[in-house]
Amino acid sequence: MPKGEGKVLAQNKKARHDFFIEETYEAGIVLQGTEIKSIRMGRVNLKDAFARIHKGELYLYNMHVSPYEQGNRYNHDPLRTRKLLLHKKQIAKLIGETKEEGYSIVPLKMYLKNGYAKVLIGLARGKKKYDKREDLKKKEAKRDIERAFRDRQKM
Repeated sequence: MPKGEGKVLAQNKKARHDFFIEETYEAGIVLQGTEIKSIRMGRVNLKDAFARIHKGELYLYNMHVSPYEQGNRYNHDPLRTRKLLLHKKQIAKLIGETKEEGYSIVPLKMYLKNGYAKVLIGLARGKKKYDKREDLKKKEAKRDIERAFRDRQKM
């Protein structure tokens, strides 16, 4: 977790299951009107979201922010494309990395930091089916060891 991270509003648990995360970056996000109020209430979903670089800028696609109840006509499209804020050098590095086959940019979590909404994005490489199975086996083995250890201490 980045230093000084605040309240976690949304996590993309499926990202760590489907991808190997090589690097992570903390990015600001450009929001409009009532979106921040809805996000503060935790009504955001990163499940199918992904990021792309377009004309030297980073954009987040398919992030669902539910409309704010009291927002009436000032609400925005829940799935609109949102701009992410990173330093030029970080974007240039991401451009170089994503040109390689199999790399993509996925949001891992969204949180509040000093009153601002931040998105933790990761440079990710896709997992194959056998990689996912291997991870599940490791997870189950670890769980079994913990269970056996816990049962042993009760005796």
